[in-house]
Amino acid sequence: MQSDGKRCMGRENVTIFVAWLCAILIALGVVRSASAGERPEVTVEQGRLLGTQIGALRVFKGVPYALPPIGAQRWRAPAAPAHWNGTRDAGVFGASCVQPPYPSTSVYFEAPRPMSEDCLTLNIWSPKEARKAPVIVWIHGGALLRGTSASPMYDGREFARRGIVFVSVNYRLGILGWLAHPGLSAEAPDRVSGNYGLLDQIAALEWVKRNVGAFGGDPANVTVMGESAGALSISYLLASSRARGLFTKAIVQSTNARAVPHLREAVFGLPTAETIGTAFASAAGAANVQDLRAMDAAVLTSIALKTGFVSQPIMDGILIPDQLVNIFDRGQQTKVPVLAGFNSGEIRSQRTLIPQIPDDPAGYEAAIAERYGDLAPAYLKLYPASDIAVSQLVSTRDIVYGWATERLVRTMAAADQPSYLYIFDHCNAATRARDLCAFHASELPFAFGLAGDPNSTPPNWPKANTEDIRLARNMVDYWASFATTGVPHADGAPAWPDYGKREAYIRFTAAPNVGLNPEPGMFELHEDVMRRRRANGQQWFLNGAPIVPHDTPGHSHAEK
Repeated sequence: MQSDGKRCMGRENVTIFVAWLCAILIALGVVRSASAGERPEVTVEQGRLLGTQIGALRVFKGVPYALPPIGAQRWRAPAAPAHWNGTRDAGVFGASCVQPPYPSTSVYFEAPRPMSEDCLTLNIWSPKEARKAPVIVWIHGGALLRGTSASPMYDGREFARRGIVFVSVNYRLGILGWLAHPGLSAEAPDRVSGNYGLLDQIAALEWVKRNVGAFGGDPANVTVMGESAGALSISYLLASSRARGLFTKAIVQSTNARAVPHLREAVFGLPTAETIGTAFASAAGAANVQDLRAMDAAVLTSIALKTGFVSQPIMDGILIPDQLVNIFDRGQQTKVPVLAGFNSGEIRSQRTLIPQIPDDPAGYEAAIAERYGDLAPAYLKLYPASDIAVSQLVSTRDIVYGWATERLVRTMAAADQPSYLYIFDHCNAATRARDLCAFHASELPFAFGLAGDPNSTPPNWPKANTEDIRLARNMVDYWASFATTGVPHADGAPAWPDYGKREAYIRFTAAPNVGLNPEPGMFELHEDVMRRRRANGQQWFLNGAPIVPHDTPGHSHAEK
């Protein structure tokens, strides 16, 4: 079909006056020209956006949701974005947030993209005719240190083709997103610092609530979705009252529930977050916050990497009032339906997480007996000495991801929320050849429906096959239907029962398979470990210290 401009100017019987009038109307924007007509426009609170039309989809990229956190705005809560005059081009991704690169040999390596502190942007894929469509807001992973919404793996087109308005978000990373410091706390209105990346995510959700209707989305039907650090972020969004009312469902892929530092109190064997920040400033040669703000962002990021700064949420008493496990134990989290899972081979691409332990059977069993005491028999039943290499992979997976994920699903089910658990256990020939079966993040091309597209995964990623394409279709259908209705459904695939009292789940192998009680005894063992360590004031995450015996005075097995 011709544009209004072509119809107006192309008729054979048009008079010179009508042609002249049409040209004036086109110049004034009352009638769009053919080239402009190929690009959709929407109006958001800051002004007009010019996007891209891809078939039946509209795509808008690099849309600011907050002021750039540069200069004096570095290490401050995100501020409302500026308005602009005219129409802003939203045809390309914004800059990625400042971060160190992955090693070129890493399975997660992607070609470098432009980086800047001016990175608080989001991207929207929407069906052309969307009206009150469900919304997904994607929060990327990368250890809160790396990652970008511009990754081809996070293309939202398959969700949009299923009627979803899909939004992906950048947020501050590394030292720029998670630094606490006494000087920063002193200048903040609430006298706390850190958690800037989490504040960015909340600001993005607030922007979505105010503006997603312009793209055909329903602000009352928003699902947050994230993997790894993005999944951890969602766990904290569920725990923070500041995020309440900004989403109605959550998809959580490979989260954890470790203890994190308190802003000003040493807890669970961890130094205070302000102590960590003060040590970083000293290592950077900065006497105060002003000196830190004067330093180049890339230099700060490099120093943080060399000094081992850990990007992580901070228990500040306001945004994050307590440890995750305590908030969920007390039922103080936001109550929404959840779909959550982990991968069977998570640690195959994260082997640095595996604790040092003897690799001979006798030494292995002795080390487990020393660390786990009366829990050692249960541990060795799950992770036997008969294959120590596999046991180390599986036990580390469960300590980091498996227990935390099942705990999230259990507590939500106990709060009468529909809760769905999965284990991604798929492995094709290319992945098996590299000993990466079901590695950390390997579910992403499937959950996005992109497996089989060679341009959607990083260059070192194992290549897909036909079997992968079928499974990807099932998984993105489950994810999209959950975001739409709260119940995961896929045509031609099994009905996905909620976790409930039967501990039901789906295991994704070559196809989805329904089962019960996914890893018998796993949750119970690590829950007991966490409770004992928590009662003794210990970090329970990858802690090789001996566990307090069950009958130690002052220990309460049922402590909440």
